[in-house]
Amino acid sequence: MHSSRLQTEKNKSSKACFSFFESAQVVTFSRQFPRHLGYIRSFNEQIISITASAPRRSIRLFTTKMTATPEVQKSVEEIFTKLQGAADCNSLLKKHLTKDVVAKNKSKRTRLGATLLDVIQSGGENLDSGVGIYAPDAESYTLFADLFNPVIEEYHNGFKATDTQPAMDLGEKNVGDLADLDPEGKFIVSTRIRCGRSLQGYPFNPCLSETNYKMMESRMKDIFSSITDPELKGTYYPLTGMDEETKKKLIADHFLFKEGDRFLKAANANRYWPNGRGIFHNEKKTFLVWVNEEDHLRIISMQNGGNVGEVLGRLIKGLNLVAAKAPFARHPRLGWLTFCPTNLGTTVRASVHIKLPKISAKDDFKKICSDMKLQIRGIHGEHSESKEGIYDISNKQRLGLTEYQAVRQMYDGVKKLIELEKAAA
Repeated sequence: MHSSRLQTEKNKSSKACFSFFESAQVVTFSRQFPRHLGYIRSFNEQIISITASAPRRSIRLFTTKMTATPEVQKSVEEIFTKLQGAADCNSLLKKHLTKDVVAKNKSKRTRLGATLLDVIQSGGENLDSGVGIYAPDAESYTLFADLFNPVIEEYHNGFKATDTQPAMDLGEKNVGDLADLDPEGKFIVSTRIRCGRSLQGYPFNPCLSETNYKMMESRMKDIFSSITDPELKGTYYPLTGMDEETKKKLIADHFLFKEGDRFLKAANANRYWPNGRGIFHNEKKTFLVWVNEEDHLRIISMQNGGNVGEVLGRLIKGLNLVAAKAPFARHPRLGWLTFCPTNLGTTVRASVHIKLPKISAKDDFKKICSDMKLQIRGIHGEHSESKEGIYDISNKQRLGLTEYQAVRQMYDGVKKLIELEKAAA
């Protein structure tokens, strides 16, 4: 199949991914340039010239415009043909990867070396994907906009190419409005709010080098070790070299993330595993940060019960602490950027694990949730099934609304579901 045949091609592309490229044709490397000269020597065929400025210890790269190889273009065409012939495939990729989109984009390549194949490969291999595309770097959202824009518009409730993500509003002034949804503890098992963040100056998984992963991890370890807030301070656990006792403890707490599933693997997101990956959690186990799982950072606040206000307040405090020391990548139109186009804008996913045995048994349960812009998952995450009538219910919309509005979407929807469950008793 095309994925195995293209492993060499993918390796070449990944090595060409400089973490300092953005959108300019001319790129400046500042003080740290000596440690990156190995990359430059390896790919000098893509560089027209290098000029060095000794006093400033910087170099400037003038890059050529790259295009996808004929082999990559052929594989894109093969995926298109495969998708069109798959009657049981209903992904957004299949719907929006038209013949015209393929023709216009199959030869394109970002300055980090990402191609349309990198974008669509996961959905091409996993025909049961709901979406089927990933962004290998920030530029992909612009370069391959012919595909990303319609997918984003359909998934994110009609967010058009002319729309712009609102300014950030975490809801600091509104936390008190989010009263406990289930004070008697009859329905909600736990509440969790998380957001994804990408560090400025680094691409996403397929374009990250092993050095990139380790540099980001080192940066976050410094931040974690500097936390003094008694509610947030804790311990960082690197996946590399983790002993069995620590592993068992993290598994028991449901904190340990595993190597990416088949969808992420096909997107080339598991490279150099487990290097540069790890988990931080506070002493009370209510604030977590996953480092280099699917995204650079997953920042999480959680606790038992349905007190959404407490969970959000803690997330805001932790997020602001990290952001003050590690600037995040934000797009002027799409908001906060991450690897998956379903997780743009706010990147906020506010969720509860909730017992809804009566209304979940009804045929229109999924429609009820969809009408309230809620997403249903099993308790073990995406692509998992419900267990014992317990569901993971969250806001579906991430883009085109503020962070607080995303949380409120979940809050109001879950409040209504509890009312319906009580009425069905």
